[in-house]
Amino acid sequence: MEKIYDIITIGGGPAAFTAGIYARRAGLTVLMLEKNIPGGAVAITSEVCNYPGFEKIEGPDLANRMFEHAVNLGVEAVFEEVTSTDFSDKIKVVKTFAGTYKARVVIICLGAATRKLSAEGEKAFIGKGISYCATCDGNLYKDKTVAVVGGGNSALEDAVYMSNIASKVYLIHRRDEFRGDDILVKQVKSQPNIELVLCSKVNKVEGKERLENIIVENIPNKTLSSLKVDGLFVSIGRGPDTEVIDKAVACNENGYILSDEKMKTNVDGVYVAGDIRNTPLRQIVTACSDGAIAATAAFQYIKTSK
Repeated sequence: MEKIYDIITIGGGPAAFTAGIYARRAGLTVLMLEKNIPGGAVAITSEVCNYPGFEKIEGPDLANRMFEHAVNLGVEAVFEEVTSTDFSDKIKVVKTFAGTYKARVVIICLGAATRKLSAEGEKAFIGKGISYCATCDGNLYKDKTVAVVGGGNSALEDAVYMSNIASKVYLIHRRDEFRGDDILVKQVKSQPNIELVLCSKVNKVEGKERLENIIVENIPNKTLSSLKVDGLFVSIGRGPDTEVIDKAVACNENGYILSDEKMKTNVDGVYVAGDIRNTPLRQIVTACSDGAIAATAAFQYIKTSK
């Protein structure tokens, strides 16, 4: 007989882990589908310093603890990329490259995708000097010169992280002030090998086999300058990743999925949790909260709709 899960979570980060934990404790069957490593953005964060109970913990460690908690309770984890979804019937259908899965409820926990620079030549040097994850690729640039682009917490953290590996770090930001936490700004400014390049943006990247040079525009006066770098780390935020989600699910003008206070979307049996949701704050703690609420609401939905 074809297996129908109570809940499928699309994505495998803190929102999905928490949803799985709450759902399993309520006696529901749960399948978690994740295309990469468990943990989402947390798994590639060097340090987490704002999650209650942990003054400081490495992102991969926190992600692994959450994942193990969910799996130990009986959440099934399958590492396959979702290619399409069909939410038109009471039983929801989720397809991956490897197979088709069905559930009474789907909780969308896809998070957000890394934003690109849109600089000339960027695509050609991805993986050849351009990276979107300093903690993943930083060790490749020991004692070399790198640039980090961005002005939020992630960019500030990446700059500090790379200052302990690279000999020189340029931190490039469009504005004259950073959007990140003051404590991180102070850390950046205290590092002697970090040079701030403010009110500027990267227009072009150049090189032969690998990245060798970036062209930076000073936004107020439109002047261009050239910086020789071995690596470029892009940390300009993330955007909603809803390409594989059934188009019946309503989103706002920026592409984030709309929901009510119980994380329910406009489609019966479909919930959303985490960074992909239309929410004023995108943090690990809020993703966990969303996941708990979504699973609890899903339990009530399943209980009353059988």
